[in-house]
Amino acid sequence: MENKPENFIEQIIAEDLSAGFSSANLKFRFPPEPNGYLHIGHAKAIALNFGLGEKYSAPVNLRFDDTNPAKEELEYVEAIKEDVSWLGYTWAKETYSSDNFQKLYEWSVFLITQDLAYVDSQTSEQMAIQKGTPTKPGENSPFRSRPVSESLVLFNQMKKGECPENKHVLRAKIDMSHPNMLMRDPIIYRVLKKTHHRTSDEWNIYPMYDWAHGQCDYIEQVSHSLCSLEFKPHRELYDWFLNTITKTENDLEIQPKQREFARLNLSYTIMSKRKLSVLVEKNIVSGWDDPRMPTISGLRRRGYTPASIRSFIEKVGVAKRENLIDVSLLEFCIREDLNKTANRKMVVMDPIKLTISNYPEGKIEFVSTENNPENEGSGIRKLPFNKHLFIEREDFKEEANRKFFRLTTGKEVRLKSAYIIVGTGVIKDNNGKITEILCEYDPKSKSGSGSEESLRKVKGTLHWVTQNESTQITVNSYDRLFKEELPGNNTSQDFLADINPDSHTVNTGYAEPSILESTIGQNFQFQRKGYFVMDKNSKADNPVFNKTVGLRDSWKKK
Repeated sequence: MENKPENFIEQIIAEDLSAGFSSANLKFRFPPEPNGYLHIGHAKAIALNFGLGEKYSAPVNLRFDDTNPAKEELEYVEAIKEDVSWLGYTWAKETYSSDNFQKLYEWSVFLITQDLAYVDSQTSEQMAIQKGTPTKPGENSPFRSRPVSESLVLFNQMKKGECPENKHVLRAKIDMSHPNMLMRDPIIYRVLKKTHHRTSDEWNIYPMYDWAHGQCDYIEQVSHSLCSLEFKPHRELYDWFLNTITKTENDLEIQPKQREFARLNLSYTIMSKRKLSVLVEKNIVSGWDDPRMPTISGLRRRGYTPASIRSFIEKVGVAKRENLIDVSLLEFCIREDLNKTANRKMVVMDPIKLTISNYPEGKIEFVSTENNPENEGSGIRKLPFNKHLFIEREDFKEEANRKFFRLTTGKEVRLKSAYIIVGTGVIKDNNGKITEILCEYDPKSKSGSGSEESLRKVKGTLHWVTQNESTQITVNSYDRLFKEELPGNNTSQDFLADINPDSHTVNTGYAEPSILESTIGQNFQFQRKGYFVMDKNSKADNPVFNKTVGLRDSWKKK
């Protein structure tokens, strides 16, 4: 079947194939830095690269860009692998930039011998001044003319750990007047005396991103290196490095092609790892997997499914320009998925007693209800029913107008999957607050019984649970973490000032007894309330559920 291009990246690949590039040489990679947890923005890059792999039957490597031991940890490596697997993708090889440290070092020595790199001994402040501005050319470093032999000696000392941090750096010798400031003798190595999570203390020098990235692509023979749009200015340097070092290699055929796509920006959300880490460090959230976080682990804990995230990424598409995606689209995708897949449960969040006066005391019967009316194969479950129930307090008014279609005195409603009832009165405490609702039921109106009365239509249907057989649960209700569409876009530029103080509330509810059969991570629709998932902190005597999303977008009204 012909692979027709659907976006501009696929058009680029199609043009390359038409020009004679062999489809057998297509290879992609997803190269995260293990310095934090992946977020929904990374999911776009994951879906793009692995989606291309699926489309063209090409391998996709998972490569960890582990060139900064000061910030990287094995914990993040494992979390990233879990996230990519959870999204449903399988990588061809698990690789690391650190796999190539020796080769990167040898290539940097080659640059020095060709007088294309030199050891600079200026301070970082001096280099910043000397580099110029976008409108003003830079000036050559006083060490730019350092003899090759001297740079080789100093670079070897840096490698052996004989030089302190910030004493020397290795810079490529390109052009200090280049209009692209990234081409003005970029740093390719610095001294870092930190323990690396894989190589331990073997290295005292570590390559910069721009030096390692393209060369690792080349070593792995990646055909198309796809980056987010902020790396577009880096492409010229990417190509310069590759054009320089490929002259030394005879056994590698493919020179990678870097192309850029717009990253994902989501309303009411931040995508900066640095800012997300601030939320964790300041205990504004409970951790990287807090259900309010845009991390993949946070979304997973909140109840988002791989299918919903992949659907969202597909709807967003691959663009050349940055734009802001409304978070309501992500919420739409999870509603769409869970409506088809999540079984229903009856849970009363703000209970008030309902007593059916004419129902026999002590009698318990079971009523049948569908697990999911949108899924024919979901089956049915049986719920205990008796004289003493709970319903939602908001579902009753002692006096109401004609537009109130729930329970009121003298008005009929149906108890879902059970009987039609009519309100007959109330019991109040000394302060006049209603503590119990009295009603009567029509014994012939049982749902599904086939009687004429059971087919009688009423305008309101209420969910309910029995008082004695229901199970108390803890419910975490989550709202958007930020109250502003663009956090930090206010006059203070402080994204923390836009934190939504009501983003997390904890309540108790009363659920039908089958809730005790739930497993951690299992999704449900609490009928008329929204979608919820069982949290990892659940215990046998205290089930905990996290609200994923409401049944409708409540923010449109706000």
